Amino acid sequence: MVDVLRVPFPVLQSSPSLSFKPRLCPLIPPSRRLHLKSNSLLFPLFSSSPSFFKLPLRCSSPSMPLQLSSLSQDSLLYSRAYWVTKTIIAWNVDVVEGSCYLYASKVAALSVTDNGIQGHDLEIKLEEDRSGLPPNVIEKFPHIRDYRAFKLPPVLDAKNLVKCQLAVAEFNSQGKCRNATGLQLPGVLDELFSYDGPLGAFYSAEAVSLCLWAPTAQAVYAHIYKDPVGGSPLEIIPLEETNGVWSTKGPKSWEGCYYMYEVSVYHPSTLHIEKCYANDPYARGLSADGKRTLFVNLHADDLKPEGWDELADMKPDILSFSDISIYELHIRDFSANDDTVNADFRGGYMAFTLKDSAGVLHLKKLSKAGITHVHLLPTFQFAAVDDEKENWKYVDSKILEKLPPDSAEQQEKITAIQDDDAYNWGYNPVLWGAPKGSYSSDPNGPCRIVEFRKMIQALTHIGLRVVLDVVYNHLHANGPFDKDSVLDKIVPGYYLRRNTDGFIENSTCVNNTASEHYMVERLIIDDLLSWAINYKVDGFRFDLMGHIMKRTMVKAKDALCSLTKERDGVDGSRIYIYGEGWDFGEVAKNGRGINAAQFNICGTGIGSFNDRIRDAMLGGSPFGPPLQQGFVTGLLLEPNGHDHGTKDVEKAMLASAKDHIQVGLAANLRGFVLTDFEGKEVNYVSAHDNETLFDIISLKTPVGISVEDRCRMNHFATSIIALTQGIPFFHAGDEMLRSKSLDRDSYNSGDWFNRLDFTYNSNNWGVGLPPKQKNENSWPLIQPRLADPSFKPQRSHILAAVENFTDVLCIRYSSPLFRLRTANAIQERVRFHNTGPSWVPGFIVMSIEDGNEGIPGLSQLDPIFSYVVVVFNACPTEESFSSPTLRGRTLQLHPIQVTSTDETVKKSSYEASTGCFTVPARTTSVFVEPRKI
Repeated sequence: MVDVLRVPFPVLQSSPSLSFKPRLCPLIPPSRRLHLKSNSLLFPLFSSSPSFFKLPLRCSSPSMPLQLSSLSQDSLLYSRAYWVTKTIIAWNVDVVEGSCYLYASKVAALSVTDNGIQGHDLEIKLEEDRSGLPPNVIEKFPHIRDYRAFKLPPVLDAKNLVKCQLAVAEFNSQGKCRNATGLQLPGVLDELFSYDGPLGAFYSAEAVSLCLWAPTAQAVYAHIYKDPVGGSPLEIIPLEETNGVWSTKGPKSWEGCYYMYEVSVYHPSTLHIEKCYANDPYARGLSADGKRTLFVNLHADDLKPEGWDELADMKPDILSFSDISIYELHIRDFSANDDTVNADFRGGYMAFTLKDSAGVLHLKKLSKAGITHVHLLPTFQFAAVDDEKENWKYVDSKILEKLPPDSAEQQEKITAIQDDDAYNWGYNPVLWGAPKGSYSSDPNGPCRIVEFRKMIQALTHIGLRVVLDVVYNHLHANGPFDKDSVLDKIVPGYYLRRNTDGFIENSTCVNNTASEHYMVERLIIDDLLSWAINYKVDGFRFDLMGHIMKRTMVKAKDALCSLTKERDGVDGSRIYIYGEGWDFGEVAKNGRGINAAQFNICGTGIGSFNDRIRDAMLGGSPFGPPLQQGFVTGLLLEPNGHDHGTKDVEKAMLASAKDHIQVGLAANLRGFVLTDFEGKEVNYVSAHDNETLFDIISLKTPVGISVEDRCRMNHFATSIIALTQGIPFFHAGDEMLRSKSLDRDSYNSGDWFNRLDFTYNSNNWGVGLPPKQKNENSWPLIQPRLADPSFKPQRSHILAAVENFTDVLCIRYSSPLFRLRTANAIQERVRFHNTGPSWVPGFIVMSIEDGNEGIPGLSQLDPIFSYVVVVFNACPTEESFSSPTLRGRTLQLHPIQVTSTDETVKKSSYEASTGCFTVPARTTSVFVEPRKI
């Protein structure tokens, strides 16, 4: 009789490629050892009893240093091999006459020596499959298409093997180890454990149930707490596993309590079995700062504001996605500096529920003019802002107001506390499925849920639908110890995308997620459905959508579209989704599968941001020379001293910019030839990223022009966006000349640089040099502009900008011709006239034609106007343009512009006999042909 460690694998006596090496394990007490006769090779599976897994664990401590052998370059810290199916391991090695083996250790005792892998419980010889990886594996993992395929025995108990530390090693013909590495497991986990059943907490009349997907865990416990922080658990409940899903059922009294999971699992970042403490990935409620998950039933009546269940019937009607206009807003920006808001509500959800605050009155004005959707920057539980308000640090604004407009002192004081104040954009997700606690009156308990719903309800009541900014492309933290790490504690190495060395990809900024993995995709879709059903939101904007797989996006759209008022309380067919379709990093050119980049997403009904029209209007790109000019900012027509090249080069650049804008005006139907077009491009000139519209105009235009001219350029730019086919998108404050004192990245610049003033007294220009970290290189350009008082708009400028903005929105909604619903309609009706070699620089002339009832040809869409001509004049002077095709029409200036307080636009004219349009400098003029009554 010998004492050996009980290992989790059935013997495969018929397979000579398997060799077992049971090793003595003095760390396990005799009661946990299995006595076997020397000629017995019975190795039972993992016991279902959690007590079996009371093995050596490390709890929230720094990882021990790894003593590397001469094979350290390919040590177990790397995971360069992929277990892609139950029977295939992919590895980029050339075995030739040597051999490969798979090793496993349930207690994570593997080590590398020149003689191979030591400390294993199991050694399995791998056989190379000369036919290579199968097509389904290459489709799922295109970046390893050229790897060698190694076969595993089909009767191997893979479901238990994935719970161990795993490694593969390659030996030469003399038996010397040449390579060794860990394994990446998502492929085999997807094949064996993909699951569509319940996850999270579920509530019945008698009980509360928990379900957690954690197929690599060796044990899972739920720690139940009465309070949101502190104290000992009321009880610690072991969960039972069935095919990778751990579950338990508890009493109804759990509701209102809190819980945390304790997960014992091998973590590849430390090479140890770790005891991780994590929130539920499906958490719908939290304690402050996400310390614990709240047991909360979102269907409970006491969590619903009055009239909540009928809210879907009160949503403003949207007949087509072409009718959408989006206003991007940060929750804290909306009210943090609004003295008309109760101090307890400032910067939070409840500020939206007031009837007559300055901010709410402004939103009502925008809604009346035509804005249909408010896009809220991240509202889920994110890191970097403490949920407990008493922990926030502040800088006295009265001190800052006394400093010079070009001083560096403001940014010094703001950045000194920027990680401890109340401000962050929120693109650092911790848990996707629960509202952020810092925006609520009480971050503990269900308060954040109720207040979030009241915010949605209040916005609905003033005629606005709500879009949530979702950040599924990355997570804030990883590893077994970080307090903000969740998913990487539950199933380490699965949720986060890894490179071919096994390290986490960070191209999004940090901790890229892997939606190509089945359960990551499922979590994203489940989360979207929860927000849509439980909070009745109307749309989702996907941050870095190109890092998410196209399949995931299409499945998400289909799942949302399937929601009905009768069954789910929402009309899913009216939920709009769009995102940033940038193609870069490891996903570029479909490197990890077909991704949701701009060129892939076309035809799906999912919108993508149009950066081409932005760059053409403003000049260059956010990453190019800061003084490079564009169509709106004076390219060729008002040089700012930047070397753009020769005049011929500048003229060619301006022509190219005009072409890009015209394509944007025509909903990006390049050349008006696109037979398979669904969905809408989102056109924008400004968003939360980079400088505000007014700031970029102030930077790129010549120093000598007047503030009136810059204000006019600001409105000119927004008018182009407002009158495009497709969906216009505006950054909050564009309509008020918003400034961030030329800060190019204000994500963590505090309330001071991000202030919005809905009383229209200030646009926040000249509040000090922007924070040094992201802006110092441009300080020599910025400082003289901030110091010059002539750059700062006055209240009269801001009021004029707001009125001009609402006017152009009203024009957009005065005729369906500005919101054509199909590609075919755009191709048939939209024309551009200032084209060809005789084009007038800085001038865009667009016509939109309607049909007439009873006359063959185009159908009639507009009962009021039969023809529209829009002239965009970017020139610094009044210009004229004649078109033979536009002669003899009964065009007149749009009635809204005729009655506008903008005296300049009223000078626009049309002469029917010559087809000549005359338009003032930096002006958008709309001419309409009324139908004969």
